Amino acid sequence: MSQTKILVVYAHRDPAASHVNRALFDAAGTVPNVTRHDLMSRYPDFRIDVEHEQQLLLAHDAIVLQFPFYWYSTPAILKEWQDAVLAYGFAYGTGGDKLRGKKLLVATTSGGPADAYQAGGYNQFTYSELLRPLQATANLAGMQYQPIFTAGGVRTLDEAGLDRIQSAYHQRLSSL
Repeated sequence: MSQTKILVVYAHRDPAASHVNRALFDAAGTVPNVTRHDLMSRYPDFRIDVEHEQQLLLAHDAIVLQFPFYWYSTPAILKEWQDAVLAYGFAYGTGGDKLRGKKLLVATTSGGPADAYQAGGYNQFTYSELLRPLQATANLAGMQYQPIFTAGGVRTLDEAGLDRIQSAYHQRLSSL
């Protein structure tokens, strides 16, 4: 039985300044059959190589979109990647079945605590509600949308907390 081939698409507006997302990205590198792909480092000019990106997607069974949660959405580089790569005829529409059946996992971090992301919380909505466009994208492409991985309160995370979320992320990726 072969292992699931996982592509971690990492999107951070300033990867060199990242502490928590970089640690999670590093943890992903210790999971067998994971390919790590840092969009901002590869495309600092936002000029996405669509053919290369589509080939990466085709070569993997599961896609992980890893990013910090900025203003209730993805970083701009990930939105640009989606707009360019998930094209008509590839991800949806006539002949657009290339991602059908692949798993999609959203892995995100927030500076605010997890309890701020619930009905009655500071942000009024859950992570799942706010990330609904990514679920809709998975549905349109025929992908299997996985329950999201979140790490809240990362601004105040100590080293023990960072170790815990790295371990949880490693376990989650290993279970794909």
